[in-house]
Amino acid sequence: MSSPEPIIRSKKTEKEVNGISTQVACTEFSNYIFIVLTQYGKIGTLISVTPDSRSNDISTSTLSTKVLLGKDEPLTHVCARNLVTFVSQEAGNRPVLLGLALKDSSIDSIKQMKDIIKSCQVW
Repeated sequence: MSSPEPIIRSKKTEKEVNGISTQVACTEFSNYIFIVLTQYGKIGTLISVTPDSRSNDISTSTLSTKVLLGKDEPLTHVCARNLVTFVSQEAGNRPVLLGLALKDSSIDSIKQMKDIIKSCQVW
């Protein structure tokens, strides 16, 4: 007898990004994709990344970001958009809830982190 498909799909991994241990956990809910990206072992700042409802074309949708918990700084919004735009698009324009706690937010690190997120794909 095969085991039933889990109700909530989730994957996690841990990799080094520029010498810093980086953990990613991705969980798919019916209405959101939840991603935690941390270099501190904590959820950190919680950001809602939602597609603009005025855009009908998935490939050109714009995303709005809103900090729900934590420091609301411009760099947080930039990092969130760069890290999870592809997730929202690949998941059929679903919103993403992102927990972000980074020691290194350089462009090179963000690129590596995107690849780690892709390796935990549940959408």
